[in-house]
Amino acid sequence: MDFPRINRSKAVFDDIYASDDPRAYFTVLGDLDYMIPDVAEPVVRQILAANASATGVKPTVLDIGCSYGINAAVHRFPLTFGGLRHRYARREVRAISSDTLVRLDRSFYASWPDVGLARFIGLDVSAPAISYATGVGLLEQGIVADLEKETLSTDSAHIIRPTDVIMSTGCIGYVTEKTFSKILDATEKRPWIISFVLRMFPFDSLAATLAKRGLVTERLTGATFIQRRFRDAEEFESCLATLAALGVDTTGLESEGLFHADLLLSRPEMDARATPLENIVTVASGRGRPIGPRYVHIGGNAGLQVALEP
Repeated sequence: MDFPRINRSKAVFDDIYASDDPRAYFTVLGDLDYMIPDVAEPVVRQILAANASATGVKPTVLDIGCSYGINAAVHRFPLTFGGLRHRYARREVRAISSDTLVRLDRSFYASWPDVGLARFIGLDVSAPAISYATGVGLLEQGIVADLEKETLSTDSAHIIRPTDVIMSTGCIGYVTEKTFSKILDATEKRPWIISFVLRMFPFDSLAATLAKRGLVTERLTGATFIQRRFRDAEEFESCLATLAALGVDTTGLESEGLFHADLLLSRPEMDARATPLENIVTVASGRGRPIGPRYVHIGGNAGLQVALEP
């Protein structure tokens, strides 16, 4: 599959990953209603819980295409992409230097309880993004590399070695089986792989590569996950043409002006047989809509307690 050709139908946002902080990232993608970290969060949480239950340990997650560590922020802390976008849009935050923002963000993230089910490491081609994500404490460790073109260094392989779960929320299409093969060569286990893949990018070749390594791939049926709005009419028409050429029906999905992604989970066949994906993931529509105060359970030393969350 010619992924570079397919990518030419998408808008290019390379410049937002070149800054020393994520303000441009949140501004540009936020203006397009980018939401995949938020809509993926409850599903990823369920899968990480299933992995932890199966292994008995808190998993180490490698986020491929991690950029500024946003997935780690959303999964580790009670934060959302939308909430962070508003934080970085404030005039006071936009006016300060990157050095000052990194210092403030380090304190900001440290002030939240880590409620996540995993520790996060990251891989990205952007050195500034990795530097920020590790500098503010979102990622424990980060790797700067383009594994489509480069080999994995000894130091990077050492960082990747304990990986239990690999996840991506939009990098498939930019990375292929070349990257995944190099990563899997470095892991000491056969990790679970969580992939949110835009429907314009076929997963067949990667699934075949993973199958050769003893990993079977399941696709969640009956649900898709919105990534963002199309930037302009050109991107909209080009992407619909690409999907039509693949024989993908866009009715009610991309035809409504939104990128949609599928969820695929690849893991050892024994794990898939023990707990099928459909038994792990429950998708509840409407979760991201603004709502009033709600009653929630809070776990603590005294067991579950009821609290009203605004």
